[in-house]
Amino acid sequence: MNEGENRQVPRDSLFLMADLRLEGLDGQYRIKVRNLSSGGMMGEGMVRVARGSIVEVNIRNIGWVAGSVAWVQENRFGVAFSQDIDPKLARAPLSVSEEAPRQHLHNHRLHPAGGPLRKV
Repeated sequence: MNEGENRQVPRDSLFLMADLRLEGLDGQYRIKVRNLSSGGMMGEGMVRVARGSIVEVNIRNIGWVAGSVAWVQENRFGVAFSQDIDPKLARAPLSVSEEAPRQHLHNHRLHPAGGPLRKV
């Protein structure tokens, strides 16, 4: 697919955190997902990737998705997925087990008594 064709794919602008693995390197890198479509995504982070690098991205509610780096510009990069995904799944609410630790931490840090949040 050339660049002109790629621009016709609908994108969903969002902000998610995800984990990225690079082929040939150990470990994972925390990145920001800035937009997401069925065929790819734009990521941002302090990880050095090169065009053509093989990667896997762990996207919320979707899991690990394989792809390759299509472009790089400073700390942002595009990933073309090997197989299409349903990007709407990434916007779905987290499951109770994923949300519970964050909610628990939130209540104790901001409201030691565990009281309800007040609407402002």
